[in-house]
Amino acid sequence: MDNSSLENLNAISERARELLAECGDLKHLDDLRVQFLGKKGEVTAQFQTLGALPPEQRKSFGQVINQLRDELAELIARRKGELESAALEQKLQSQTIDITLPGRGEKPEGLHPVTRAMQRAIRIFSRLGFDVATGPEVEQDYYNFEALNFPAHHPARAMHDTFYFGDGRLLRTHTSPVQIRVMEQSEPPFRIIAPGKVYRSDSDQTHTPMFHQIEGLLIAEGVSMADLKGLLHTFVEAFFERELAVRFRPSYFPFTEPSAEVDIAWDKGDESEPGWLEILGCGMVHPNVLKACHVDAEKYTGYAFGMGVERIAMLRYGVTDLRQFFENDLQFLRQFH
Repeated sequence: MDNSSLENLNAISERARELLAECGDLKHLDDLRVQFLGKKGEVTAQFQTLGALPPEQRKSFGQVINQLRDELAELIARRKGELESAALEQKLQSQTIDITLPGRGEKPEGLHPVTRAMQRAIRIFSRLGFDVATGPEVEQDYYNFEALNFPAHHPARAMHDTFYFGDGRLLRTHTSPVQIRVMEQSEPPFRIIAPGKVYRSDSDQTHTPMFHQIEGLLIAEGVSMADLKGLLHTFVEAFFERELAVRFRPSYFPFTEPSAEVDIAWDKGDESEPGWLEILGCGMVHPNVLKACHVDAEKYTGYAFGMGVERIAMLRYGVTDLRQFFENDLQFLRQFH
């Protein structure tokens, strides 16, 4: 092997190692990589000298060049790791936060508009003598459907797009199961509201897979549809803080008979075309529901009603797209402080 070629290679090796040891940043390190191992780098250029060597020396000198190239590549990779670790540590040190310090710019926030509407409705019904009752959101088919006069394969089940679990349980589609549980556990009279989350497989501008309901139940002797109408008319005017005309339209629900949809006379923004808006459903409790809960249907009568909280919140606060309630847009939510 030619001594001058080997000495030159050793000189390149020593200079490269010194420069790598002194290198203090990633940009300089990459420049050194190109200087020694790039396409026109000093080590790469040594391969071009092989042609000038005697044939018996080419193989051994080529092996020496390859060995140096691999060693320098390993040194560069190691140095790169050291520099990256040092840079990360420096960044972490500069961004250290003392979590025991008080936060900056603290501002009191307000309740979510759906929460505000829910609490307002509960307060009104509480003043009207109703107690609040709650129940599980993961329900049994019996409480969600069967005890409410939805027998198996009843076509009315198609009214609800239900989320089922593999064991036959489901996410409740309304808070009516709470009414069944209350009637099972005590004796009439009953006067309750059941607020809470309910779930249906539906999503668009006016529907979400999860929403909130308030359902009410009153069971006693001599209860009539007139009592129901008086209660709901009182609630509507108290909730919206204005005088509103209310109408009942005949409808169908398996758990009430007769059943009705309740509309309110609502100004839709065009004074020349005020219209009716449906806000809830109601009716007299079906005798089959009373019998399922072992309540004497000959002695007691009652009414039930249910409303979507998001629906009445949209009307009260002038929101046109239900999805805004769930997007967590602070600019939108701060309007309701």
